[in-house]
Amino acid sequence: MNNKAINNKGQAKIFVNPYLEMLSRTRPWIIYALYIPLNIFLVYYAWARLQLSVKLIAILFLIGMVFWTFFEYIVHRFLFHFKATGALGKRLIYIFHENHHEFPRDRARLFMPPLPSILISSFVLLLFCAIGYLITGSTSSALVFFLGFIRGYLIYVSIHFAIHAYAPPKYLKVLWRNHHLHHYKNPDKAFGVSSILWDRLFGTLPDKTHLL
Repeated sequence: MNNKAINNKGQAKIFVNPYLEMLSRTRPWIIYALYIPLNIFLVYYAWARLQLSVKLIAILFLIGMVFWTFFEYIVHRFLFHFKATGALGKRLIYIFHENHHEFPRDRARLFMPPLPSILISSFVLLLFCAIGYLITGSTSSALVFFLGFIRGYLIYVSIHFAIHAYAPPKYLKVLWRNHHLHHYKNPDKAFGVSSILWDRLFGTLPDKTHLL
């Protein structure tokens, strides 16, 4: 990441075009309205139409949620914090993540906006279905796995929004502490937001003696 000043007030201007700038912002309820009804309907569809058992749906759903935490860690560590050298690479990193480090309390950019969110999630769904078809000859299991993955994403963005907007509840205080250390002390640590599991396994958990 570039060593830019951290601003706890204000908002980054990402695009010159006012319409693109508008599309780069969103509110939590918009993302919830997109994904929660779809998630509920497709779980019902997997049970009623695809005839998957409740047990299988629950297992695949939970595995998808856990996989999200790994995906979240890998993308945050190796993609969002990629040390780009070219102008295009730096620009993309700024659009997708560095603007958040520059303005960490910008609530309008704590959730991914609807358009890129739909495009990326559609690509991920197609990828999961292709892998599922190659392994099992069917896309049914991949669909449920994807729904768990999306539920993991919704938990992640909800926690991330809350970390930057509210005081921590006692039982989630470690997540608040780690993410604030990531922003204000050491951006090369604490890449997990919704879980500390992968930071612990890969040695990127902040030292317990660090205090804000």
